[in-house]
Amino acid sequence: MKQGRLFTGILLSCVALYANGDGPAVARVNGVEIDSFRFERYFSDFLTSQGRSIGAIRNPKLYKRLRREALDDLIDKELLWQAAQRQGVEVNEDAVQEQLASLRGKFKTPEDFSRRLAEDGFDEASYTEYLRHEYAAQRMFVELSKPREPGDAEVRQLYEENRAQLQRPEQLRARHILLKIEPGQDEAAVEKRIAGLREKIRGGADFAEQAREHSQDSSASAGGELGWFARGDMQKPFEEAAFALQPGELSAPVRTVYGWHLIELEERKPAEPIAESEGLELARRYLVAQAQRQAGTDALKRLREEGKVELARGQ
Repeated sequence: MKQGRLFTGILLSCVALYANGDGPAVARVNGVEIDSFRFERYFSDFLTSQGRSIGAIRNPKLYKRLRREALDDLIDKELLWQAAQRQGVEVNEDAVQEQLASLRGKFKTPEDFSRRLAEDGFDEASYTEYLRHEYAAQRMFVELSKPREPGDAEVRQLYEENRAQLQRPEQLRARHILLKIEPGQDEAAVEKRIAGLREKIRGGADFAEQAREHSQDSSASAGGELGWFARGDMQKPFEEAAFALQPGELSAPVRTVYGWHLIELEERKPAEPIAESEGLELARRYLVAQAQRQAGTDALKRLREEGKVELARGQ
């Protein structure tokens, strides 16, 4: 079970986990049935959370694997809810009502909201209870996933092992001028115009003034100032052109998905090692995150081992 999928957010189109379902059981969790209605609705949302649709899945093996992952998630949710009940986990009722109000506000009328709830197998009371269950299960997972604090020696060892890689990347500070290409616009004309601006700047015109006058980017009012950026922050063609410049140099026209650019490099900041204190803090955060992930995995495994999970044939 992948923890990242455990809580993909509470959406109005979510599965009716606690509405009355129908159909044969696909699994039993400590005697509580997960019926086919509940599972199919959850599987649909599970795919949506991954940007997939059932109709787009052509590979039978992939389809089977995704269904099993969805069922595992649903089982884990049920185990966490049952654990929360046993331990008397309290839910922040204000948070539940705030979430309900937020969802209600997405609809034009209360009737539209009620209609959508009904389509998903809820009325407002059962949906509110669903939200309480979700919050309780999430809180239970957080409690069970509390990581141990790494020791200073462990943090130091990780820092020393990775010290050479702990660097601030090379950064540039530059200005640019953007001429956008709108749908149906003559691109050749825009390219000719950006080339004309380049010749004008090469002839002595101030880049910042030209940016204020001609650039169609939000940075125009600041003379095209982009601030500091590293590799990976900009579109690839823009990045390649910018990093090929030396301070004071002007680029040739550069085409990106946004249009045609001119770039003037102002300053380069070379890659440099980060301070030891910062490196140690990064190492500590990494170890804490790693411990938290492992604690969550171990907690879910323990709940399964202590409980009784039965799968229907073929699941």
